[in-house]
Amino acid sequence: MSLKTWIKTLTLAVAVAGAATSANAQQFFRIGTGGTAGTYYPIGGMIANNVSQPGKLIATAAASNGSVANINGIKGGSFEAGFTQSDVAYWAHNGTGTFEGKPKIEDLRLIATLYPESIHLVARKGAGIKSVADLRGKRVSMDEPGSGTLVDVRMILGAYGMTDKDIKAEYLKPNQAGEKIKDGGLDAFFFVGGAPAGAIAELASSGAGIEIVPLVGPEIDKLRGEQQFFTTDLIPANTYQGVGEVPTISVNAQLVTSAKLPDEVIYEVVKGMYSEPTQKALAAGHTKGKLITKENAVKGAGIPFHPGAEKYYKENGLLK
Repeated sequence: MSLKTWIKTLTLAVAVAGAATSANAQQFFRIGTGGTAGTYYPIGGMIANNVSQPGKLIATAAASNGSVANINGIKGGSFEAGFTQSDVAYWAHNGTGTFEGKPKIEDLRLIATLYPESIHLVARKGAGIKSVADLRGKRVSMDEPGSGTLVDVRMILGAYGMTDKDIKAEYLKPNQAGEKIKDGGLDAFFFVGGAPAGAIAELASSGAGIEIVPLVGPEIDKLRGEQQFFTTDLIPANTYQGVGEVPTISVNAQLVTSAKLPDEVIYEVVKGMYSEPTQKALAAGHTKGKLITKENAVKGAGIPFHPGAEKYYKENGLLK
């Protein structure tokens, strides 16, 4: 081999090695969200778009069945992060609640608390549903298996001495449930998510005729005493067309990950989430986006923070 050829070969090898190193440095960051008609999916998309850094971090938001499915996805390696309700994250980490009898997911770590998620009980007008007690014998969707909504609905029904068997239970995404309400094939459905939720807003504006049932009374008060992640909440009047103010309860939405993710990756994700461009995009893109602030991020943790997130919050004086 001539010197000239050898130099060309060496140069090509260095270039290929450099490209491989660059490709290896690129981090894919898949975020499990929820159904496309809920709140997790659009907000997850905005976060993914804004924290991505070409050639360094490629974040994508994937539709999923919600909280439980996202946590299982993180555990199984199909997601790097996911949206979840704070109660579900706590149960998963501690092996309690819906994770009772299963191995604790001790590697689950918090990136940020995002915003409160209102529990919606949407009823067809004329169905005679004024409280949870009126659901007995009615056709009710409790959301999909793997969703945090289903977990909470079972607790709410339990507070009224009911189970799935006391209603004509269906397990549908909120947009599918909305279609059945319009067609008269369903009396009510539950959804846990930041208001306004797309599927409910669309249903309310379609003229189908709906009510959002208040979640109040001694049964709800007792449930809140037993499960302190439930807090009182209020869905403001006109959040949904033609619907007045509705008192209800809520849990927090959180973004979680695995302790196995490198500290520098999570640090960059958190830094990106609270950058000025991302904050503007979130505030303009969804009502709940305005609540995704670094100050709210450290509230109601429930599980340990990922060290990369903790580093950012400490640098900004939000954690000691």
